[in-house]
Amino acid sequence: LGGFAGAEGKRGGEFYTPRSVVRVLTQMLEPYKGRVYDPCCGSGGMFVQSEKFVAEHGGRIGDIRVYGQEMNNTTWRLAKMNMAVRGIDADIKWNNEGSFHKDELVDLKADFIIANPPFNISDWGGDRLREDLRWKFGTPPAGNANYAWLQHIIHHLAPNGTAGVVLSNGSMSSNSSGEGGIRQKLVENDLIDCMVSLPSNLFYSTPIPSCLWFLTKNKNTEGFRNRKGEVLFIDARKLGTMTNRVLREFSTEDSLEISDTYHAWRGQSDAIKRRGEYEDISGFSYSASLE
Repeated sequence: LGGFAGAEGKRGGEFYTPRSVVRVLTQMLEPYKGRVYDPCCGSGGMFVQSEKFVAEHGGRIGDIRVYGQEMNNTTWRLAKMNMAVRGIDADIKWNNEGSFHKDELVDLKADFIIANPPFNISDWGGDRLREDLRWKFGTPPAGNANYAWLQHIIHHLAPNGTAGVVLSNGSMSSNSSGEGGIRQKLVENDLIDCMVSLPSNLFYSTPIPSCLWFLTKNKNTEGFRNRKGEVLFIDARKLGTMTNRVLREFSTEDSLEISDTYHAWRGQSDAIKRRGEYEDISGFSYSASLE
């Protein structure tokens, strides 16, 4: 799949999220047990990494259940195959209308959501969904699906669930067509746990820099410290090395540096043992109050 995405360039990119990006997501979310969901699952790479993560950390593979939806039929078949050859228990739905227009898993509330939606998609049919119940924080613009994805994901999160979403950097600052207002509401409702700014050239299909949004409905769950009213910002733009002329990758140490920072900030003892208590690092991480 990786070779295919590299060779096909932009077209192949929709089949594949680079392994090093998925690794950062899974290390930060730690999907040990529960329901894992990806609303635009492509070839299922997020699920494979989740299972791998559980296996590497001595958990039981059977403790997680995978749910996904994909609108491209070829990609959906790749995902089914990808799950089958690994014996992963997965419920992956296909229809050609996609998660916005025909949500196949309408009642699902997931413990973990891991997604890499297509960046800045303009033809998502948003004009037909102006009154949708998922838009609790404002109607996303018809010309860009970024804030539709974020709200669709929040809608599917369990009360104590967490989500990691890859979006283009523009999603952090855009004010066009009400996006700034939606972002403000997400912040004011304390749904944003952590933001990670990524370097450019991580993706096969586009050189543009992207970011990771980590969302949660409850910042005071068992096993973590109470983070209500706080958001962690991580600037990872200097991490990673170019593996060829066009592609950058994170090393294991790079992804650990990002995930350990987040885990120490959340008050997780294993990360604190490795790295020490969380402290802001100039030019790398900052814990901001909502103010």
